[in-house]
Amino acid sequence: MTIKMGGARLAAAWVAASALSFGMAGTAQAAWPERPIRLIVPAAAGGTTDIAARLVGKRMSEILGQPVVVDNRAGGAGIIGSQALLLAPADGYTLMMGNIGPNAINYALYRQLPYKPQDFAPITMVVSVPNVLVVNAKVPARNVAELVALAKSEPGKLSFGSSGSGQSVHLSGELFKKRAGIDIIHVPYKGAAPAVADLVAGQVTMMVDNLPSSLPQIQAGKLRALAVTSGTRVAELPDVPTMKEAGFDDFQVTAWFGLVARAGTPPAVIAQLYKAAATALAEPQIKSRLAELGGQAGGDTPEHFGQFIEQERQRWARVVKDTGIPQQ
Repeated sequence: MTIKMGGARLAAAWVAASALSFGMAGTAQAAWPERPIRLIVPAAAGGTTDIAARLVGKRMSEILGQPVVVDNRAGGAGIIGSQALLLAPADGYTLMMGNIGPNAINYALYRQLPYKPQDFAPITMVVSVPNVLVVNAKVPARNVAELVALAKSEPGKLSFGSSGSGQSVHLSGELFKKRAGIDIIHVPYKGAAPAVADLVAGQVTMMVDNLPSSLPQIQAGKLRALAVTSGTRVAELPDVPTMKEAGFDDFQVTAWFGLVARAGTPPAVIAQLYKAAATALAEPQIKSRLAELGGQAGGDTPEHFGQFIEQERQRWARVVKDTGIPQQ
């Protein structure tokens, strides 16, 4: 999936238009922020959601002149973290690093959710990353075809970990299971870090993980990368084929992570948050760090990010239906 980010000219125009539109409201919010900002991460520490939050949060705190404190609220497929955001006042002092799970996939995966799309105010995309199919280094499969053959020879015995039900890691595993026609067991965790730790320890066989959380273990030789889910190979793993090259068409998955606030947050505050985040994401050192992790830096406007989230919600509803995953 290709994500077109707003350029500097578009960003400047959006901020200027916001200031004019809000008039006196903007003046009333001029003192914001006056105290620390809480940034909820709906996943465990060490995963891609957490990495993205800490990287952009640190720079935003310097720009805004107030600490941005990361608050990990793992579990429940991102529902716990989302509820924590919606229990806080809509004043911009509590944000969430939203992602493809709670903000897109969950709407199709759960019959009843304690929130709806309209409860969130989009701020900006932070980073998008491909997923990577990895196995424990001791698994004898050296490529995707060998892994499929191994799984077919031992139906119901191999397992795939995920950062939690409803995340792109989970859906990517289910998609692989369906496309390959194999019987493998899903083992959900409360974040990528504990899932990757168990994969390294051999407690699960494989994972279709976000690239940033698995890349260090791949580079250390503790995990073997078999394929990436991007449309083209990634610079960090030039010898690793795409899923299409491995024989699986229509298997392009891009995980994304972006800032959201509670709906009802004053537009002038959203504009300030957007400006701080977009400024941080445009800086060479942050763009370079995200690129090192296999990611593409964001920085698009709230309107564009909101439209993107809605498109993703519709897309993943089709994927959930296609994989036949029962609603929970």
